[in-house]
Amino acid sequence: MADRTIQGGDSRDGIRTFAFPVELSVCGVGMQVGPMDPDHVWHSDAPLDRIHRIDFHVVMVFSGGPVRHMIDFTEYEAKAGDVLWIRPGQVHRFTAMSEYRGTVLTMQPGFLPRATVEATGLYRYDLPPLLHPDPAQLAALRASLSHLQREYEDAATLPLSLHTAVLRHSLSAFLLRLAHLAASSAEAAEQQADTTFTLFRDAVERDFATNHSVSAYADALGYSRRTLVRAVRAATGDTPKAFIDKRVVLEAKRLLAHTDLPIGRVGAAVGFPDAANFSKFFHQHTEMTPAAFRAELR
Repeated sequence: MADRTIQGGDSRDGIRTFAFPVELSVCGVGMQVGPMDPDHVWHSDAPLDRIHRIDFHVVMVFSGGPVRHMIDFTEYEAKAGDVLWIRPGQVHRFTAMSEYRGTVLTMQPGFLPRATVEATGLYRYDLPPLLHPDPAQLAALRASLSHLQREYEDAATLPLSLHTAVLRHSLSAFLLRLAHLAASSAEAAEQQADTTFTLFRDAVERDFATNHSVSAYADALGYSRRTLVRAVRAATGDTPKAFIDKRVVLEAKRLLAHTDLPIGRVGAAVGFPDAANFSKFFHQHTEMTPAAFRAELR
């Protein structure tokens, strides 16, 4: 990206949030695309060894690796040929910047029209951030991204309005390919899982803040508890209770990191009206108190 760092960042909630740097993009358009390498300061002015949050999309197409990158408290290892997609609002953390090689695309929310946003699944947070395209898919993605980069850097051929329109079309073409890859990856994974688990997973995503009971989910879905246990264990290796607890812990971590809500209100937001019970639950699953977890991020 541009050989400058992004200045500023909102830290009112205890974790810095970085906005898309419109002023650093060519002609001030709502996207950037360029190389990831030590000669280009393409990342934001963030504490690289600490988590931070962005309010824009980042797509990294790796030509080297492996690179370990944390997204929403999960570590992912990306190798050459892999793609990492970070969406707005997610927290993440870099490792050694010298290990990042390839091309990075950033995009400001609102740059693409609503129809394209829906068609490309830009806000499908349920899709995996790490993608492994096969050789044909990777070649097509790289060709599309190279075309987009050439259009992005060519600011002299067309008037700004037409330049921006061409960028939107080229970006849409790349993102449609990427979205198909993401959806295909998710579909392939789901085909290996029982439909019972898929329904359970969707129900947990919808109701985890108010329902932590395996029996209640089984009853609502019309399955026996034993059937639910078999399906979830086959798909994830976990019990249904462990699956629910992991989702609750993730949401609690997000709230502790992103907000200044009192610990009791964080607990209430994830289904624990009693603050002491929430602290005990959080400590059991993280070996840290909520307060200690929050303090580590400050």
